[in-house]
Amino acid sequence: MKNMKRTTMTMLILVFTITVYGQKKWTLKDCIDYAMQNNITLQQARLKKQTATEERKQSQAALFPSLTASTNQSVGYRPWLASGMTTVTNGTVNTKVNKTYYNGTYGINASWTVWNGNQNRNQVKLNEVTEEQADLTIAETANSIQEKIAQLYVQILYMDEAIKVNKESLETSKKNEERGKVFVEVGKMSRADLAQLSAQRAADEYNIVEAESNLADYLLQLKQLLEITSSEPFDIVIPTYSDEQALAQIPSLISVYEAALTYRPEIRNSELSLRSSDLQMKIAKAGHLPTISMTSSIGTNTGSMNSTDWGNQMKTNFDASVGASVSVPIFDNRKTKTAINKAKIQREQALLNIQDKQKQLYSTIEGYWLDANTNQQKFIAALSTLASEQASFDLVSEQFNVGLKNIVELMSGKDKLLIAQQNKLQSKYMTILNQQLLRFYKGEDMNI
Repeated sequence: MKNMKRTTMTMLILVFTITVYGQKKWTLKDCIDYAMQNNITLQQARLKKQTATEERKQSQAALFPSLTASTNQSVGYRPWLASGMTTVTNGTVNTKVNKTYYNGTYGINASWTVWNGNQNRNQVKLNEVTEEQADLTIAETANSIQEKIAQLYVQILYMDEAIKVNKESLETSKKNEERGKVFVEVGKMSRADLAQLSAQRAADEYNIVEAESNLADYLLQLKQLLEITSSEPFDIVIPTYSDEQALAQIPSLISVYEAALTYRPEIRNSELSLRSSDLQMKIAKAGHLPTISMTSSIGTNTGSMNSTDWGNQMKTNFDASVGASVSVPIFDNRKTKTAINKAKIQREQALLNIQDKQKQLYSTIEGYWLDANTNQQKFIAALSTLASEQASFDLVSEQFNVGLKNIVELMSGKDKLLIAQQNKLQSKYMTILNQQLLRFYKGEDMNI
């Protein structure tokens, strides 16, 4: 009975969770927060950081002496042994031949690399740099994901508004078609003209279907980017954006670029690559220098072929030693020279990589800045055009109703109005997107 109640409660909780999930509408912040925890590419980058951390810890531990304990137990057999051990007990001489015997050894060994041209210490520094680079790679991946989310999010907002515009256009087409039917009945319009109005209404219906299909596709892309595999419905919050937001001042190109140079992880990562190559150069040059090591050990052994008891054998055979060794490289088949030359080449590559990253960063920011300014100017022009086309279409509609305008003029006016509405929406949302991307490159959070 208790198990049944527990199962029922679990099912209710599961159903409630699925229902809430299905009803949830995602804000941009929700999408970003979820992606930061669940995106597979980001999780893979975090695992690489953990690997780099372990390698750094291991290189730090290598600076200290190593200590090992060992023992070896062996059993032997001598089948043709003729003589053995003789003992006298109470005046009786006993001779015992043991063909089976055992030996045991016990030891503790320590070794320490005292100095190897600072290879080990520079390796620690190199692994610290690698760990920091892995952390910056996580930040790069996170930034890239946030940009993609923002772009898809804005496309969804645009398509949602475009669907509304197309639906309004469809309502107008339906009214024109109904009015045309009345005109045909009273003899003011031919059936050919009515067919054109019907065709325009059908075209608007098609535009709605296409826009809804595009919206569903963008939602699917966003859902996949968030690594959501559930079949439950997925939708986002549709915020309201005023025209004033699209007309807000755009950050200057230089201010964004200068801030990005100090903030963006890809730039810091490329600079660390240069530091990494310098450390690899030092490690390679250490191949020309001697290595000084110290070793020490203590040990003892026992055996069954000895008449002394085990404890005395352990004590009698105990031995301890300390030693030092110096290894001087003389000829290493050009390994050190090759390592040094490869480090020099890597340093040159790192310098070029810094320049390339800076160039790519400037190009990306410049592209967003140009798009923001261009779309803002388009938006300003679209506002004026839309007002004119709306006034023109309203006038043409009134004149058409009284027979002063023909079907061609009515359809042309409606098409121009629809284009003006779409141009306004597209330029508005592209301006908002590029404004936000510029602020994001300055170090601000996404806030669409």
